[in-house]
Amino acid sequence: MPTIPLEDTFTDIIGKAMRGLKLDDHALSQQAGVGLPELQTLRGGEFTCSVAAKIAPVLGLNIAALAALAEKKYEPVAASVEGLAQFNTPFEDMTVNAYLVWDPLSREAAVFDTGTDAGGILDEAKARGLTVKHVFITHAHGDHIFDLDRLREKTGAQVWSGDREPVEGTNVFSAGQSWQLGHLKIESRLTWGHSPGGVTYVVSGLARPVAVVGDSIFAGSMGGGNVSYPDAVKNNLEQILTLPPTTVLCPGHGPLTSVAEEQKNNPFFAL
Repeated sequence: MPTIPLEDTFTDIIGKAMRGLKLDDHALSQQAGVGLPELQTLRGGEFTCSVAAKIAPVLGLNIAALAALAEKKYEPVAASVEGLAQFNTPFEDMTVNAYLVWDPLSREAAVFDTGTDAGGILDEAKARGLTVKHVFITHAHGDHIFDLDRLREKTGAQVWSGDREPVEGTNVFSAGQSWQLGHLKIESRLTWGHSPGGVTYVVSGLARPVAVVGDSIFAGSMGGGNVSYPDAVKNNLEQILTLPPTTVLCPGHGPLTSVAEEQKNNPFFAL
């Protein structure tokens, strides 16, 4: 698996929480009891634990997890499992992930999102002798479906998108539907909030459970609650972080992680 840096810095995390809770600098400084200059210094990238400790409870963030990330003491333990490959492609000033999952026995495979260049996915499938049966879309943001037409043309696979965020020309389904992939089972869960109809796909049958979560949750962070911050947080807690602790989490950006890692180290969710 490639080494991919964390998607968010501590300033990104604070900014996402502030936007989600509709707090500007002035409101946060008043509620947290910190001076505006100190808050703005923190927001500018200079981490001071005493200031962060005052704003964290207001923002619903775990200060220990936030400090570990800010002080670069947090990095998720490498998560991998046979039957899973991650592909990271550039998009503007960032990168985006797509995934290939396969049944080692039947060699049937599924692709989750496309990234900006599906060439690596197609090459990997060919090299491993896999037959791509399905393409699953986590959400309809352009970086996640950029190369869908080529992937569909080259594989002839059935393409699926959720009914709350349908992609034109795909098979539309309601969250809760499941599919069989050789000896594997793929279950869909509605994890909206970042987008109108984000879907998480939970794969069982490999040595470890796998959940492709799109932009719902990242290693050490989460996708911005662009549509509904409270629902984004709620769905992450109820639909993703209730999965078995060993579950490999496959986010739309950043490195692989696991449920256990995020329960312990994610500032939005650490206990």
